[in-house]
Amino acid sequence: MLQNIGVPGLVLILIIALVIFGPSKLPEIGRAFGNTLKEFKKATNDLVNGDNELNETQEETKKLQAVESTKQSNTGS
Repeated sequence: MLQNIGVPGLVLILIIALVIFGPSKLPEIGRAFGNTLKEFKKATNDLVNGDNELNETQEETKKLQAVESTKQSNTGS
């Protein structure tokens, strides 16, 4: 969708935004938009990394259980 917007389209959007919000509000809106994108990126990275950490924790738990069961088997013999 954004690939169809050319330079004239971007200029028109900026002019409309300038008329609607005024020159003093545009930097605030830009900062808010940037912060929103940064938080979204951080949240998605946390979700992806959280899944990886969960998988690693489950694998470590399985390994520990296997070691404990091996110890119990050797002790019981």
